[in-house]
Amino acid sequence: MKSLFKSKPKSPADVVRQTRILLVSLNGSGELRGAKRDEKMEELFKHIRELKVILYGSSESEPVSDACAQLTQEFFKENTLNLLIEFLPKLSLEARKDATQVVANLQRQQVQCRILASAYLEANLNLIDILASGYEVPDLALHYGSMLRECIRHQSVARYVLESEHLIKFFNYIQLPNFDIAADAMATFKELLTRHKSTVAGFLSKNYDWFFQEFNSKLLESESYITKRQAIKLLGDMLLERSNSSVMVRYVSSKDNLRILMNLLRESSKKIQMDAFHVFKLFAANQNKPPEIVNIFIANRSKLLQFLADLKMDREDEQFEEDKTHVVKEIAELKQVGSQVTGIEKCKA
Repeated sequence: MKSLFKSKPKSPADVVRQTRILLVSLNGSGELRGAKRDEKMEELFKHIRELKVILYGSSESEPVSDACAQLTQEFFKENTLNLLIEFLPKLSLEARKDATQVVANLQRQQVQCRILASAYLEANLNLIDILASGYEVPDLALHYGSMLRECIRHQSVARYVLESEHLIKFFNYIQLPNFDIAADAMATFKELLTRHKSTVAGFLSKNYDWFFQEFNSKLLESESYITKRQAIKLLGDMLLERSNSSVMVRYVSSKDNLRILMNLLRESSKKIQMDAFHVFKLFAANQNKPPEIVNIFIANRSKLLQFLADLKMDREDEQFEEDKTHVVKEIAELKQVGSQVTGIEKCKA
């Protein structure tokens, strides 16, 4: 007889609706207390885990596209995403992990060839403010950071973060004493500056002065080996991107930037030296070098040529050798421009 009274399986939309009801009641006026609240929290955790299984599948089954579409449609029909993100601090660690994976997955789900998350977030940018500020809360930083990187997949969201007050805070987040949080912040920072080419190019052109002043002083000249290594690699990725060509020319026309790169070439770390070389070669390859750049190269020519002769990859790399040969030729053939330059001792490599 028991089989006659089995409850009907919940649809994906039902799971979302029940999750939303629980979030509202738990985040309400505080009427739920003690055992009753604990019971509701446990129920919420089970629902979030169920959402995750629908989206990701399980060890026994793959996710079903129709079920994912139903879940996604219901999630963005009302404010479930908003409620879940705001409630994250009150969840247990395991529930936070599941909620983070649910939010991340929803950024990729398509319903009738449309990514609903993009339009929803564009209309609810307050959620991005919560996520971007999450690096200031140690217990939540990695969860919010993971969500934010997925949200940055949407160009409108990336543009919002780039143009907001949040961006400048990343220069501090990247240097936080907690290694995991600092590394996560760098991962998000890199995503912001490399994913959407046209948006990034426009941002860098418009904000060149303050951005690279911060980038140079706080990251490239940081006392932290990890920070310097990650920053010089990111700088190379940005400057070598074709859409950033005008920014690259501007960067390699600065004697202050050249000084920083030449100092990075002197680092004891081979990895930093190699990444610095890939930026340094852009200064040498620039066919319209300003006179002060030319004169710095000439004043340091003998030491630079000796350094480059000794600079070798751990394994044979034809492209590196070709680049190095080109840089050596450029520096060796330079001729003095104008009067002698003074005060360049700091540039010596």
